[in-house]
Formats: sequence, C-alpha cells, structure tokens
Amino acid sequence: MSEHEDPFNNALTQLASIADILQVDPEYYEMLKSPIREITVSLPLKLSNGTALTFTGYRVQHNNARGPYKGGIRFHPKVSLSEVKALSMWMTWKSALIDIPFGGAKGGVSVDPRKLTLDDLERLTRKYVDALEQEIGPEVDIPAPDLNTNAQTMAWIMNEYSRLKGHNVPSVVTGKPIELGGSEGRSAATGRGVAICAREAVQTFLKKEMKDVTFAVQGFGNVGSNTVKTLMEMGAKIVAISDVAGGARAKSPSGHFEHSYDSLLQESTKAGSIAKISEIEEISNHELLETETDVLIPAALENQITEVNASKIKAKLIVEAANGPTTPMADKILGRMNVNIVPDILANAGGVLVSYFEWVQNLNRDHWAEDMVNERLELKMKKAFYDVLSYSQKENVELRRAALVLSVSRVVSAMKLSGWH
Repeated sequence: MSEHEDPFNNALTQLASIADILQVDPEYYEMLKSPIREITVSLPLKLSNGTALTFTGYRVQHNNARGPYKGGIRFHPKVSLSEVKALSMWMTWKSALIDIPFGGAKGGVSVDPRKLTLDDLERLTRKYVDALEQEIGPEVDIPAPDLNTNAQTMAWIMNEYSRLKGHNVPSVVTGKPIELGGSEGRSAATGRGVAICAREAVQTFLKKEMKDVTFAVQGFGNVGSNTVKTLMEMGAKIVAISDVAGGARAKSPSGHFEHSYDSLLQESTKAGSIAKISEIEEISNHELLETETDVLIPAALENQITEVNASKIKAKLIVEAANGPTTPMADKILGRMNVNIVPDILANAGGVLVSYFEWVQNLNRDHWAEDMVNERLELKMKKAFYDVLSYSQKENVELRRAALVLSVSRVVSAMKLSGWH
C-alpha cells in the first residue's frame, strides 16, 4: 500500500477521466469536484483510566441532488479529511449507480477503537452525535456502519439522536440491530453484493463456472468474511485470505481451503488472525495481492494496488470490495495487462442498497423477511452490473469509466432538473 497517495486526489482523477465523455457543463463540474459541506469537530473525552484526550471527528456531505446524504462512519487512527472527502464522493456515485434516492456522505473519527474500553467507545460515539445533531437526520443525512463500527455503534447513535429529539427516530441510521429496526440481511449485504458481481463477472470475462474458479480475498472483516462465505456457497475455490494481522495461503492437496466457512471464522477468531489457522502457509498482505489466482478481491483499505505492485498482479479479474483499493496509475497498468476490474462503486454497493431497504422499512414501520431482502438485492445488483457492462461494451471503455459515466450523468441530471446553480 502507498502511504503517499491522496484519496481525494484519486477521486478527482477518476472524475476527470470521464469529463471528455460526459462533457459536463463547467458549473456542474465545479460543484461535483467539491463537497457541499465539510464538518470537523473536536471530541474531548476523559477515558475510564483517567486519561484526558481529544479526538477529531469528520462528516463530509458531498451531494444531495438525488436525496438525503448517505454514508458510513469509520473509526480508525488514520482517518483523515482527505479520505472522508473521497469516500463521500464515491458514495454519491454509488447511490446513483445502484439507482436509489440518496446522495453521498461519509464520516469518521480518528481513533484506534481497540485501545478504548466499550464504555469509552460508547461515550465517544455519543459525543460525535451531539456535535453533529443539526447535520444528520432521516431526511438530511443517514449514517451507517463502516470500518471498525457495527450495529452496536449504530444503536448508540440512534439512541443519542432520539434522546436529543425527544422521541424514537429509528430511520436516522441504518445497519442497526434487528431488535431496533435493523433490516434482515444488512450485515452480510455488502459481501453478498460483491460475490454476486464476482459471479456475473466470472461468467462474462472468464467464461467459467464458479466451481472452476480460484479467489484470493484481502480482508476478513465484515465485508471480506461475508464475501468469502457467499463465494463458498456459490462453489468457488478460495486459495488465500488475509486480515489486518497477516495472510493465509491454502496448503491442502487441492490447493484451496477445505475448511468450512464456519471453521475458518471460528479458528481465526480463536487464534487472533486468519494467518494463524491450521493447514495454511502464512503470507503477508502484499503477497496475497500477488497470489496466483483467477480473481482477486481487495476488501481492506484504499490504495492497496498501486503503480509499485500492479505489474505483479497475477489475477485476470479484480472485484473491488474495498473503497478505492486501486490507484489511477495502477488502473492504467492493469488495463495494459488486460485485467478486468469491477469497480468499487458497483461491486460494494450492496451495503448501501440494503441500507436503503432498511430506511424504507423504518419510514413505513415495516419489516421484510431475509429472503425478500436478498431477492431484491440480487435483482438490483445484477441490473447495475449489466447496465455498466452494456455501456462499457457499447462505448468501448473500461468498467470503471462506464460506471462513473452512468452515475455522474444521473447526478448531473438531478442537479439540472432541480435548478442547481
């Protein structure tokens, strides 16, 4: 990974790459280049051990032409304003591409949650909500889980926001526990969507069935693990997996993991890392990216595939489960190598899609069965994939540019029809 790549510059480079195709009016292009609102807040907190610290929180709202701002909140020591700005822009494109009535936003707190007690983490989350009370809401900006945040974090946010408003407001966040109005299938939705896109891409570009294809997955958090689970259910062969502590390459005679998904999860949880489970060869995250495999799924952080390692990638298909895992320079190198890339704004859109389903259920005080959620997820993801593929083939452009053209054109159309100036 490159520590020097600026995520927001990468997002702007991607936007610029389609300017010649779309020929967006300069005033709209200028509005798209910058978020509507960037919020930075200081969050002083006395920890339970007596230490007093001040954390920095962010919320960036990129564009709401198509509906309320929508985007996750991440807790990570390297969260920066540039990263959050880039992610908010990608959320705008993602919501438009999957064709749901949301704009794009993103939030984060610069903190290592592993160094806080659960009580400290809850109080920090509530302070973050207190600081942003006027900036979020069911019709304004709807947060969701992201890196190092989960259903419990969303429950705290919902409760704190409801306390401030004086009544219960479940639709202020998505990704909540089922008991508090969360949607069935939400926690697995992003990974499931990635696997659906991978399956369609394998059939399209590799002309193979899933049972005949090998996968390497970088990341075994919520997205990566649910991607692995769904791929295994589809019959795919997993040859390598990694997490924040390291990676594992299968060492079985078949060349792929013969563990069940449940045993992978149990063993890695007990050992503290996927790199410590039985019957594997321990590898680094960098080695995982360069593994001999048909399909590579980066499901960790941004800037993992760069000009430094792109030429060493052996996969013929990359499905981006993470946000911004491939830098613009790496994109060009991989293009010359004839590697097809299913871009992040398409591949990982399953999470925001089921977040939309959850929001609709909350507004209607309704609750859908998991089968219904998964069926609607499948239909929407496949439609988005083939919309992008069709444009890509018709205009002879790579999938990323096709996805950006479709999404940006929908956002610009909404801005024009609404009379934005």
